[in-house]
Formats: sequence, C-alpha cells, structure tokens
Amino acid sequence: MTAQQLWITSLALAALGLLLLAGALVWQLRRSVRAQARVGEVLQTREASAAVIAPFPMPGANPLPGLGASDKAEAAMVQSVANSLKPPAWLQSGLSRALFADEDRKLMEQAGLEIARGGLIYVISRVVLALLLPMLVMLVLAPQGSKALIYGFAAFGLGIMLPKWLLRSKAANRRRCVVEELPLFVDLLRLLQGVGLSMDQSMQILATEFNSVLRVIGAELALANRLHSSGRTREQSLQRLAHLGADDDLSAVVNLLVQVDRHGGAVQDPLKEFSLRLREKRQASFKERIGVITVKMTGVMVLTLLPALLVITAGPGFTAVIRSLSSMGGR
Repeated sequence: MTAQQLWITSLALAALGLLLLAGALVWQLRRSVRAQARVGEVLQTREASAAVIAPFPMPGANPLPGLGASDKAEAAMVQSVANSLKPPAWLQSGLSRALFADEDRKLMEQAGLEIARGGLIYVISRVVLALLLPMLVMLVLAPQGSKALIYGFAAFGLGIMLPKWLLRSKAANRRRCVVEELPLFVDLLRLLQGVGLSMDQSMQILATEFNSVLRVIGAELALANRLHSSGRTREQSLQRLAHLGADDDLSAVVNLLVQVDRHGGAVQDPLKEFSLRLREKRQASFKERIGVITVKMTGVMVLTLLPALLVITAGPGFTAVIRSLSSMGGR
C-alpha cells in the first residue's frame, strides 16, 4: 500500500470511531430524555392517585389551591426553560467535555442558544466537520507525501475550530447589540420607575412592551422574569443577563437592580447618574472612532486625491515643457 492509501485508510478508521462515539452520545441523550419523561409520568400518576384517595379536604386541614390549566402550562414552560439552561448529563462525559468546554458554554449563553439543543448541534458539527474536511481535501487536492499530512492536519484543525469561530462571532454581535441597547434600557427603566411602578412591573413591561427596540435585553428579561416567577431569586434570575455584556456597565446595572430588590430604596437618581455616564462614555467612543476614521481617510486621500491634484496643477506645466521640447526638436 502507498502512503496515500494508508493515510486514507487511517482517516476512514478515525471517522468510523468518531461516528461510533457520536452514536453513543446520541444514545445517552435519548436515555436521559426517556428518564425525564418517565419521572414526569410517575409524578403525574402520584398526583392522580392522591386526588383519587383524598378528593375532599380533611377537617382542620389547609389544602393548597389547585392549579388551573394556565398555571400548569406556565409551570411546564418554566420547567422547560430551566431544563434548557442546564447542560444534559451526556455533555459531562470525557470527549463531550473536551469538545464542549466551559468557555464554549459561556459563548453559547452569550449567543442566546439553548445549552441542551445547541450543545448537541455544536458537538456533532465539530465531529462531522473534523471528519469531512480532511476527506474532501484528500479527494480534491490529492496531495502526496508530507503535503498530505500537513493538509490533513490543517483541515482537521479547521473542522474543529470553525463551529467555535462561528459561535464566537454570533456572541460578539450579540454583545455589541447589548452595548447599543443599554442606554435605552436604563432610560426606559428610569421612566417606568418615575411613574410609580414597582421593579417587577417595570421588568415585565420592558420584556413585553419594548421587546421590539430591546431585542436582546428584552429576550433576556423575559427569561429572567420566568425564572423569577418559578421561585428563583432576582439575583439568580438576572445572573445570565449580568454575564451578557461586553463590559462592566451591564453588570453594574444588574447589581443595582438586585440591591434595590433586596434592600429597597429609590433607584431614579442612581439610574440618572448611570445614564449620564453611559452617554459620556458613548460620546468618547464616537470621538475615538472619528479620530480613527480621520487617520484612515488620510491614506485614502493620498492614494486617490494626490494623483488628481498633480494632474490638475502640474499638468499645464508638463504640457508646455513637452511642446517647447518638441518645437526645439523640430527646428
């Protein structure tokens, strides 16, 4: 067998091993889903049996009020949201933890993707691209000798890192959106607090009524409100929002909201000062961008306007010299 045939055979065996590993991961995921469904069925059976055994309250007892259909639907939705925020059990295994590290989980949270479904797609995409790209390189380019090894490792590394680069780009775009929406969020929150609304009412209105202008922060506030209604504290529900910003401004706003929710007090004056600081910071960033654009435009002007100016200013002189030289040569 030649070196290229040995290389292709080794890639095929590695692909087979990774496909078997991916099948094992999918099987573990199905087992965890089935186990969760089984636990839900057992809990529903117990609730039904308790309702049959004790259909009427005992004298002197204080039974809990029954949940309506809307309450059950909301509880199910909150439970599904809570389950989507935590990673499944199969992501805690050895190779899955290597392909889906803590940094990748943080990037996925900043990108606004679910940990359970997004983690599965992320791991499978890295495995598939790491297998397909070296095979495509070998089939299309057909390198020989050491070039085959170099191209194969380069394609393998590109297949491993491409999903992470895409995820990082999406997270960076979302962080930039948060930076753009933060001054408006602070101003709207200060306005709602000024008309006499409580903190919970302000958060609900910002998540439902202003989600068209606060696309990223509004979605995160809606998720935080659902988690808070499920029993979590305001600090726990806003923890995801605190880690979303590209700088410490959003974390400072979240800390202020948590302190007001915990200890109470007026929030209009701190929000006003914070809004002024954000606007001064934005003006400074705009001035910095204008300075950078001025420097870049200098190079553009030298490359584009300077030849035109030379032609316009020195053109008549050059033509006069050429004419005089031609007339002298004619004599």
